[in-house]
Amino acid sequence: MSGGVSAHEPATDVVPLTSVYAVPSGSNSVWEQEAHDAAVYHSPYRVSLFSAENGEDEERLWSQTKSIFWYGVGVAGFIALLPSDLTNWDKSDDRLLEKWWDNVRHGPVWDRDVWYINYIGHPYFGGVYYQIARKSGYRQWDAFVYSFMMSTFYWEYGVEAFAEIPAVQDLVVTPVLGWVYGEWAFNKEREIILGGGKVWGSEWVGNTTLFLLDPVDTIGRGINHWLGRDLIKAGTGYLGFQEVPVAGGGSDTQLTLRLSYQFGDGEARQALQRRYTHTSPMSVVDPVDFGIVGISVGGRYLDLDTKWGVESVWAPTASLGLYYTANFSSRLSYTRADTRSLQTGEAMTYENYSFDLQYYFGADQPLRPYVTGGIGESLLDQDRDTTSFQVNAGLGLHYQLSPNWALQADWVHYYSGKLGSHDDSFVGQLIYRFGGGERGW
Repeated sequence: MSGGVSAHEPATDVVPLTSVYAVPSGSNSVWEQEAHDAAVYHSPYRVSLFSAENGEDEERLWSQTKSIFWYGVGVAGFIALLPSDLTNWDKSDDRLLEKWWDNVRHGPVWDRDVWYINYIGHPYFGGVYYQIARKSGYRQWDAFVYSFMMSTFYWEYGVEAFAEIPAVQDLVVTPVLGWVYGEWAFNKEREIILGGGKVWGSEWVGNTTLFLLDPVDTIGRGINHWLGRDLIKAGTGYLGFQEVPVAGGGSDTQLTLRLSYQFGDGEARQALQRRYTHTSPMSVVDPVDFGIVGISVGGRYLDLDTKWGVESVWAPTASLGLYYTANFSSRLSYTRADTRSLQTGEAMTYENYSFDLQYYFGADQPLRPYVTGGIGESLLDQDRDTTSFQVNAGLGLHYQLSPNWALQADWVHYYSGKLGSHDDSFVGQLIYRFGGGERGW
């Protein structure tokens, strides 16, 4: 994979930014570098993924989506060759469609894959999906929705469901942490390409890094080069802006515009560096970015009903959520406790996971009371026969320390119809918001 080459001597002519260039075929656009009316953000969570009403490159999106369906077959074949104790994939000889249906109707469940598959591998591939839409000119929110759809329906309930039951945490972790990783990778690739394509002074390290950051686009260009035609719409192109001083002093109206791009066939590469007069307004800042993603850790006291037959204990807890506004959020929470049987004293493991919604009062204040409610499951010793569906509701306090950090404490009551149990939990957690965190705080 080749990176853009810097021009050695920038041109000195000055022309309006509104009439600067013709972007070459095979390059892509970046949402933030296009002029968008503020009305686009009046409904910030509106999805334009299927309409491309703001000038997004839907042809590139569809071309790369089709290609990833074929790549997925290869990935599934590779995983199928790995040991079952590593992947937890079922390799029985049951008929494929019957196996797929059995897995789909029994899910989703909390799976037991090794941690680096669930919390490194899945976010990585979520980020790969994310970049397909992001590099086709879509907003971060649209790219996240695309990643969610691909990871859920193409992979979790599609390819992977032929081998195992869909997993609860994969449905959330893949697109949510994939958003965080994918946006970082998207910007890192742009930085490397605009810097000449080298990493640590090495073109080979640069090419390898660019491949790892976005293998789908790299493979697409490689296939085009091998076939000698643009079978897949691929390629990357970025514009770099930097304020520069002008004769007579000042820098408020002059920008250095640098264009680096790669054609879809993976061979041609050019760069342009010129000085332009900034005469058109830049895009209004998107109110929805990966700063709405939050992760929290803390402790939970589990006051369990005696119907569980285990002792009440303290346990670590963690959650991953989306904080859509200062008033509203959703979270996937997980707690695992080492406890003991009330009858035998034998060591046992209690697990609980739930998907919850929160509504916060006094959103313009640092201290915000909130109500929470959701659904989930609890089980003992990883035995699915003990799994009990639960509903929950509770009250809490959220204290915003800064745009990125917050504290929260809550009480939540859980009810299980299967056991007729009533459980209570008391939780204290530290929340971290990625990126710029909460806006307007």
